[in-house]
Order: sequence, then C-alpha cells, then structure tokens
Amino acid sequence: MASGRHRCQRRASADEGRAEGSGEAPRPGPARDQGPQEGAAAQGEGPGGGSSTAGAAKKVGGLLLGGRGRLTSAAHRQKAIALIGEAKASGATLSAACGEIGISLRTLKRWRKAFLGDGDGEDRRRGSPRHVAHRLSEEERQRILLTCNQPEYASLPPGQIVPALADQDLFIGSESSLYRVLHAHGQAHRRGRARPPQEPRPVPRLRADRPNAVWSWDITYLPTTVRGVWLYLYLVIDVWSRKVVAWDVAEREDAQIAADLVGRACLRERISRGCRQPLVLHADNGNAMRAATLEARLEELGVLRSFSRPRVSNDNPYSESLFRTVKYRPDYPKRPFTSKAEACEWVASFVDWYNHQHRHSGIKFVTPDQRHSGDAAELCRRRADVYEKARQKHPRRWSRSTRC
Repeated sequence: MASGRHRCQRRASADEGRAEGSGEAPRPGPARDQGPQEGAAAQGEGPGGGSSTAGAAKKVGGLLLGGRGRLTSAAHRQKAIALIGEAKASGATLSAACGEIGISLRTLKRWRKAFLGDGDGEDRRRGSPRHVAHRLSEEERQRILLTCNQPEYASLPPGQIVPALADQDLFIGSESSLYRVLHAHGQAHRRGRARPPQEPRPVPRLRADRPNAVWSWDITYLPTTVRGVWLYLYLVIDVWSRKVVAWDVAEREDAQIAADLVGRACLRERISRGCRQPLVLHADNGNAMRAATLEARLEELGVLRSFSRPRVSNDNPYSESLFRTVKYRPDYPKRPFTSKAEACEWVASFVDWYNHQHRHSGIKFVTPDQRHSGDAAELCRRRADVYEKARQKHPRRWSRSTRC
C-alpha cells in the first residue's frame, strides 16, 4: 500500500511538471506546499517558454483590450506588441504569448501591419475619426472666413478669390478648401438665377385601353430642294389603335397650326369637354407643344396634357416609331420635295396605306383602322379558327399555341 502511494505521488508530480512545461497556468485549488511545485516548474521550462509567458501574463493586467468586435486603442496595441516581443525573445512561442494576451495570431499580424512605416495604428474603418496632418488649423479657417467676407471678395466665388489673392502675393488656401470652409459655415449658396438641382420628373405612365384614350403627337422635318429650308410634318396618332387621326404639312413650326390640327381631330372623333373619360394628349417638350396657344385650345376641348421628361426621347416612342416607318418606306422619295403640295400628296398616300392596308405588328397584325373601329376582335377570332384547324390536321408541326 505504501509503495502504491509513492507511485501515485510520483505520477502526480510528473503531470504537474508537464503542465508547467506546456505553458498552461496552474488550476486554482487549495493551498499546498510550494516547494515541490517550484521545482517541477523549473524542470518543465523549455522551448515552450512557460516562465516567459508567465512573465508576460503578469504585465497583461494593465492592458485594456477591447475584445472581439471592440476597438483597442493604439497605445494598448503597441504595449501588447511589445509584451509579445519580450516573450518571444525569452523563448516563448507566438501562439502561447498571444494566448496569454487574449488575441489571435491574425490579430497580432494586423496590429503589426498598422504600425509599419509611418503608420500610427489608428482606426482605419470608414467613417472613423482620423488625425489629418495637413488639416487646416482653426486660425487658418478663421482667416479664410474673414478674407472671403471682405467687401471686395464677398460677391466672388472661391474660383475668383484664389487668383485675386495670388495677384497680391497671398495664398490662404485652395479653391476646394475655401468652398469647404464656407459650406461648413453656411455661406456657400447659389447666386443669381442659378437653381439647385431639381428632383427628376416621374416617368409618365398613361393607360390606353380603348380608342381615343391617349394620343401622341410630334413634328418632324421633310427636306426640300432649297438647302436649309424644311417642311414640317405634323402627325397625331392614337396609342391604342396606332391610327393616324390627324396630319398636316406646314412651312413652319407653329403652335396655332398644332392647335387647329388637334381641334379638327377632336371634331372628327367626336371628342368634347362633356366626355366622361377625357382624352390625354402626350408630346415632348418642344416650343409648339408647350405653347400657351395650344394649352388654351386643349382646355376648351377638355383634353389633358402629358409631357416627356426633359432630354428623354424614349418617353414618346409611338410618334418616334411612326416617323421611322414614314421615312423608311420603300416609296419614300429619294430626292427632296420640290413643293409643299408634293409633300402633302405623298403624306396623304402614306396615311391611307398605313391606316387601311398596313398590318401593324404591335396590334396583332391588323390594320390601325380595323382596331380603331372595333373590327379587329372578329378578325382575330376567324384567324384563330383557321390556325386551329391547321393544327388539328398536322399537330406535330405545332410546338406551341396558335397565334391570334
């Protein structure tokens, strides 16, 4: 029994020696005789640096490390790096020293990198306060304010103040510095007729679900035989049916011509102020479209106005597409028009073909006149019957549903 107790004691002493040699702190427990423990610790010292990390651990108490996700000040990071360096020089491993401090090896590398060269180790996160060495002092900022508010400079922008001061052998700051200081004190404002940037206009959204719900109109040039002289083609199209409801050729762009054209179209389509659902006339921002003459006529007719956004041609696509069809027709004259009468004759033939013969791809390949008059639904039904009979005759030739 006695020999068994001696073997257990020797095994416990060896375990304590290994624990000390591995750099692990002794576990808390009841007070025992310190003599054998000190001897075991002395025997356990080696490459792991148990005594070295223990020395570093005693100095950690004065550090205030933020912990994971918290900022540690530059001074405490420098002190931690120095302590880890001392422990490494005494024979401790970096992992053991970092473990005593309470950081990882990756954190140590990041801290060391922050202090390389001229680095001050400050917080580099976006939006964090930083020390800028070339920042203007308070005296310099006050000097800029006093100079810019002098009577001879009070009405000048910084772009004029800087060269004016340079002509007097003075330099108090760059143009951007002057703007920054004036803006911080509420003295940078637009002057004269200059306006601040405006909010973008909303995208015009109109619903055309029946004839005479939305019209679109525009003006395009027609070339003549005289250089620099043009004819002006006015076209009004119904967005739902794509029918050209009104057109005219004139020698000038004029709001009165546009007002008369829209008035005749409304009379032909029986549109007046008493209509339960008012017509919307969409256009771009040209002079004739914005003119008060046209506005007054539309007010009399009970027609609402709609405009494209400035410098956005896509907001009036139906008129633009119609003009493309006009000028790329195979029978479009290859030579300029010699007179207004010749232009009117060709446009009249084009409008007749477009409204009554042209099967428009945007309205299921019916003519604009058929859709505008309401005949398109019956025509599409008959077509669907023809396609269905053909599909039943040869079903393997049809990989999807039939067309209109």
